[in-house]
Amino acid sequence: MIIGICGGTGSGKTTIARAIVGAVGAEKVVLVEQDSYYRNLADMPLDERHQANFDHPDSIDSDMLVNHLRRLKQNLTVEMPLYDFKSHTRSDKIELIEPKPVVIVEGILIFAEPRVLDLLDVRVYVDTPDDVRFIRRLQRDIAERGRTTESVIAQYYRSVRPMHIEFVEPSKRHADIIIPEGGQQDIGITFLCSLVREKLADQTAAAK
Repeated sequence: MIIGICGGTGSGKTTIARAIVGAVGAEKVVLVEQDSYYRNLADMPLDERHQANFDHPDSIDSDMLVNHLRRLKQNLTVEMPLYDFKSHTRSDKIELIEPKPVVIVEGILIFAEPRVLDLLDVRVYVDTPDDVRFIRRLQRDIAERGRTTESVIAQYYRSVRPMHIEFVEPSKRHADIIIPEGGQQDIGITFLCSLVREKLADQTAAAK
């Protein structure tokens, strides 16, 4: 089973996904983050990389992501790339992802790619207010990605907000489940954990 968790930047997607993995168990659930599949911009000058639009579907290597999800669904191991957000390049290192009964894929643009959408058994959208999302992104990018306040604000106006309006927000219509306020919603997380456990029980019963 593949669960897709979508929502705007800073909405709480990763928090929810990791909470499910922690509650259900890493031996049964594996997490795939769309952020790992950004295209490698190593051939561009650094100043041009900083100006790239990372919120457009074309910024994602969707061919690789789709291939990896299909392989995991076929019970095959994949080599997930690792992305360096400070240099905007793909690392030489990879993360080996072993297939598990449940795969969670999360990212801002997973519902905007029809091939990914078709692979999802459950589609979850995390609907968090814009001001909350922006503050979370500002704090994260400064603390983890070496950005300045000015650069985060400029990027938000230049690409983050317009792309959210054009691609992310409209994709909410594809959701089976909508969770408000991201990782703060314990009820939503509890519901998803129950759903995952129920699906796992069904798979176990079917295998007998």
